[in-house]
Amino acid sequence: MAKEKKRVVVTSQERLSDDICSMWLEAGSMVSGIRPGQFISVYSGDGSRLLPRPISICEADREKEKLRIVYRIAGQGTREFSACRPGDFVHILGPLGNGFPEVAEDKTALLVGGGIGIPPMLELAKTLRCRKTAVLGYRDKLFLHHEFQPYCQVFAATEDGSAGTKGNVLDAVKANRLQADIIMACGPTPMLRALKAYAAENHIECYLSLEEKMACGIGACLACVCQTADVDHHSNVRNARICKDGPVFRAEEVEL
Repeated sequence: MAKEKKRVVVTSQERLSDDICSMWLEAGSMVSGIRPGQFISVYSGDGSRLLPRPISICEADREKEKLRIVYRIAGQGTREFSACRPGDFVHILGPLGNGFPEVAEDKTALLVGGGIGIPPMLELAKTLRCRKTAVLGYRDKLFLHHEFQPYCQVFAATEDGSAGTKGNVLDAVKANRLQADIIMACGPTPMLRALKAYAAENHIECYLSLEEKMACGIGACLACVCQTADVDHHSNVRNARICKDGPVFRAEEVEL
């Protein structure tokens, strides 16, 4: 489905933690074309901020034509969005980027999210029809954890050990002896780098979302350029824009 830029209404907004917000938007026909792992660009109402903010899609309610974004307040743009109330309007562009692939029903998928990379994994957990397990990594306070539970078994990792396994997501994978045919992940670069190495070592197919690196989300700022290698001709290295060519890549395609 072609991307659309449209004015949409905010239907709800809530704080999941001190700096994490959840917003539902009435997005009309845009919702029908959404794939897990895609994102939207949200435009500021302040004319001095020309570039939009890319935010991953957390959920898509196709029946009600609504989509959900869960985002961290990280600057003036997201602080502005956090002040929106039901009935307010925002301009968005989407759906953008390529999402995660389908997985055969006889396979087992390991869904890994770290920090603000957790939200896009929820729609993936809802839509995959295969066997699946989620491992979610946090600094301390959990968010969205309980929302995964209707769709898959869920394990948590926290840096301070306040919930789940003390340590990172890979510590939780190893501590719980989790097995999978395919790994799908979104989160900070060190987490993705470790998962890429783990998948290669164990011969597991792996897909990584590099959305953390995106700035404008529309290919204008060139801040999200990364190096990729042709998987059939490994010497053929090229530059790719994560917002245009990603954000999801096969692990062996991208240099981290």
